[in-house]
Amino acid sequence: MSARPAVTDHGAHGAGNNAAGRHPEPSGAAVSLPRGVTANPRVSQWLAIHGDGTVHVFSGKAELGQGILTALGQIAADELGVAPHRVLVLAATTASGPDQGFTAGSMSVADAEALRMACAEARALFLREAAARLGVDADEMVVADGVLRDRDGTCKTSYWDLAARVDLDREILGLASPRPVAGRAVVGTSAARVDLPDKMTGRPRFIHDLSLPGRLAGRVVRPPSPAARLLGADLAPVERLPGVVAVVRDGDFLGVVAETETGAERAAVALRQACRWREEESLPPEESMQAVLRGAETETTVVRDDGAGPGPAATRGSGAESAAATAPAGTTDTGDPGDITDITDADSDGEAPVATTSMAATYTRGFLAHASIAPSCGAALWDEDGLTVWSHSQGVHPLRRAIAQAAGVDIATVTVHHVEGAGAYGHNGADDAAYDAVLLARAVPGRPVHVVWSRADELTWSPLGSAMVADVAAGLAPDGRLLSWSYDVWSYGHTARPGYAGSPGLLAAAHTERPHLLPPSADPALAGGGGTGRNAVPLYVIPRRSIRAHRALTTPIRTSALRTLGAYLNVFAIESFIDEIAAAAGRDALEYRLAHLTDPRAREVVERAARAAGWPGQSTEDGVALGIGFARYKDRGAYCAVVAEVEAVHDIRVRRLTIAVDVGRVVNPDGVANQIEGGAVQSTSWTLKEQVRFDRTRITSDDWESYPILRFTEVPEVVVEVIDRPDEPSVGSGEAAQGPTAAAIGNAVAAAVGVRVRDLPITAERIVAAMDDWRE
Repeated sequence: MSARPAVTDHGAHGAGNNAAGRHPEPSGAAVSLPRGVTANPRVSQWLAIHGDGTVHVFSGKAELGQGILTALGQIAADELGVAPHRVLVLAATTASGPDQGFTAGSMSVADAEALRMACAEARALFLREAAARLGVDADEMVVADGVLRDRDGTCKTSYWDLAARVDLDREILGLASPRPVAGRAVVGTSAARVDLPDKMTGRPRFIHDLSLPGRLAGRVVRPPSPAARLLGADLAPVERLPGVVAVVRDGDFLGVVAETETGAERAAVALRQACRWREEESLPPEESMQAVLRGAETETTVVRDDGAGPGPAATRGSGAESAAATAPAGTTDTGDPGDITDITDADSDGEAPVATTSMAATYTRGFLAHASIAPSCGAALWDEDGLTVWSHSQGVHPLRRAIAQAAGVDIATVTVHHVEGAGAYGHNGADDAAYDAVLLARAVPGRPVHVVWSRADELTWSPLGSAMVADVAAGLAPDGRLLSWSYDVWSYGHTARPGYAGSPGLLAAAHTERPHLLPPSADPALAGGGGTGRNAVPLYVIPRRSIRAHRALTTPIRTSALRTLGAYLNVFAIESFIDEIAAAAGRDALEYRLAHLTDPRAREVVERAARAAGWPGQSTEDGVALGIGFARYKDRGAYCAVVAEVEAVHDIRVRRLTIAVDVGRVVNPDGVANQIEGGAVQSTSWTLKEQVRFDRTRITSDDWESYPILRFTEVPEVVVEVIDRPDEPSVGSGEAAQGPTAAAIGNAVAAAVGVRVRDLPITAERIVAAMDDWRE
């Protein structure tokens, strides 16, 4: 993988140094405030300035390994005009700081505009106080590493001198202008990650290493399958085991608390053996997921309708009978470029160009697990002060509300602290593990209980990313130009986070004597990016487009947010189909894309990735080829283009990923590159290996053998070029690479072996099946 990103600067940061910048003139009128400010309107909710020369920033975002604490520190240092080493960004907690909901959707950097505004307000308050004390005009003062002075330096004081005199418990009015881009010296540099030294040297930082006085170890014994019900359990022998402090049963919720981790594991094994369960078949046939999704009762959202008219994809409604609707999941199409039909009908009004050829294809993915290296974990303590919880949740404030509701306690008595976990890609088991700890700790008041999930529980009980099916059809002009596009995608919902639909949404709460049932998964609103329909609209210029997202209303398997939600499959389908159309038209895949792209930023990332990869890269090696994929995340976020070099001989190996990304104004180039690299590597694993397996009763992929992920020896070289646009708003990079990487790999595999696999993951077995179909 690349050690450092190449950064291309579109526009200059200027010569200004943030250590010495004039206080900008107030705007003179109220401005539109970011949502983070409207929800957390006081400066003191965002930061504190201390007399010892330090600044504490209160984060409403969770550090998930994406480096957000570092980026927020850079933003605060720039706006306040202090050296970065003075800024300490504190982990999210409900005890103090802003409530910014969930750390999700690649929105953390964009949402940091609220912090920027709070810091600008604080700087203005200190400048006014300094001007009053020194008898000078505030507009004539500058800030240099916290020192406030007049222009010639004869009168000066500092943040630290004034810390006790300036009250930051003031409303943010938005009248203090943030520093202009030219005055920012810290943002745009690759500041060292504040979280990495501990992680690289093995010092305790993760929640699994959390050390609390009097800590006890907890384990939960889950039902053997989703529909299982407890018939009975002999708890007495477990209670007598050495070191066992408590055995907890509340309805079908079972757990143990012991003095040591080993003791807790031993007790959990004994408790599992002491239980009798009734199991039922409640899961659909894995091999028929296409038919199950198409036949489900759905809520259909029209994502875009430019008058494409009903194509082959549009004719398949919920439960419709068709050959495609009854095709089993995993069916692999041949290498022919989709189903091609000649069209002889002329346009009725004679005005619009007439499509003479149509193509159609279907793309699928199975369920995906989060599959973090370390399983979910949580800790809780009940004492006279109330309930304290430690969690690697993506939203400590929503989790606090959910815990209070599920436990039936006053929310004012609940405090939730964020502690980093080893990997988070959406709604995993972190919130559930926290509530497990709450239920177990209630049995041992005064002592904290630390709960770690097993690998099997992590892979089978955490929420999953939904299986999906996408049908796409296009009408083409005689010269191959795209004239119409019809797209239908089916999926289960992509969000069921704590608090959704008025339910706590916590696994253990659904198993207690007085249960709070898990809500069915829904989709975020289209205005927020959508779920099933996320990135379902191609950015290419197509005169007529009809795009519909069909979300199944009932969910046999628990699904929720997993990195990119529906965008991963949608981008794979769109970009694969574009390649197929280009091939059918006899056009180069890169040239065909550029012929349909007018957005200059989109064109630039595509061109830069292709150029850096040496497109078209005519390899002299058999089974080696390049493929390209492109998208703009959520159609308004980061632009990303990926070129994959794939070797497909005895097995499929991704040799190299060459990536260009545009996230607007870059806060930390290394941070952007880290996120893009990580997303690309994870997408490679999803695309080549990952799929949840299940029978009619339970999920069966419960270890690394049955749910394989990419090994370190299989990680490709990754080269990232970061395009910096200082005059554009910053957007997140965490989810930009998932879809384009999958598409680039799929297109490269098709080019290398001569047949196309449209079902994810792309395995050697599916390639062989595609070759067999082609020979027939």
